[in-house]
Amino acid sequence: MISIPHKTKHFLVLLLKVLIVGGAFYFIYNQLATNDKLDWGQFITKFNKNKSVLGIGFLLLLSVLNRYFEILKWQNLASHIKPISVGEATKQVLAALTAGIFTPNGVGEYAGKALYYDKQETKQVIFLNLICNGIQMVLTVIIGLFGLVYFNAQFHVIATQTVALLFGALVLLFVLLFLIKKITIKGYSIAKLIDKINEIPKRIHQKNILLGICRYLVFSHQYYFLFLAFDVDIPYWTLMAAVTSVYFLASSLPTFQFLDFAVKGSVALFFFGILGVNEWIVIFVSTLMWFLNVVLPVLIGSYYVLNFKTQKSS
Repeated sequence: MISIPHKTKHFLVLLLKVLIVGGAFYFIYNQLATNDKLDWGQFITKFNKNKSVLGIGFLLLLSVLNRYFEILKWQNLASHIKPISVGEATKQVLAALTAGIFTPNGVGEYAGKALYYDKQETKQVIFLNLICNGIQMVLTVIIGLFGLVYFNAQFHVIATQTVALLFGALVLLFVLLFLIKKITIKGYSIAKLIDKINEIPKRIHQKNILLGICRYLVFSHQYYFLFLAFDVDIPYWTLMAAVTSVYFLASSLPTFQFLDFAVKGSVALFFFGILGVNEWIVIFVSTLMWFLNVVLPVLIGSYYVLNFKTQKSS
């Protein structure tokens, strides 16, 4: 095995850090500077009309709470390996978010967190991160389905037969998964996955679900309050049904973190277009959600990436 000199290794690690942070900043700038659908003139006019220190503070608080609940989720799950402080969990979550911003579906996030642990714990860290993200996906699907049904009942976007077919397909999928759970492919099976999940104490799972619900309520209502800030007057349940539907459908599409607002924005244009909301408002709300919940945490995460030290050198 070829041994890499210490100075060379140190330089390569530094180069990787700079590439990650530089790439993250480039993608953020590129999306904000080249999006011709962002009408900054209308935004500034609306902002000057409705600006409020309390309102801005409240929206920023929701962003902090959104990421804070994610940090608590990871602290809770990581305790299955070893107890970590909120500060350490913050470092791992934000650094991993920065590392995953330009990878498909945030895959780089898994590797980012694993770097903070010993090599023999890598598989366990990746599995726990899968559980962390998985519960958020499950909640998004379940709540989103109810939101989609409610929205569809009012506006008949999808035919009743199609809705019934979708639910039937989901039920059939669960039945099939149950029937084939013991079938092993290359040493892996659904039964083994369930056993692996059951190895984690119930209290950790319960706390993970509770924190996942809290996080979902925070970011979905942040979306809602942003629409209110742009003077969108739509009944609460109708607007929330549209928001949950957007998250449900957008989460099912493969994407990159830095394109998250574009994907959610395109799906949101369809739903909020039905509600008669101006296109530029939908685009700006989606962009602001992305900026508040991805860009700002990535800026902080960049500091942790640049100050990262491997387990061996720490």
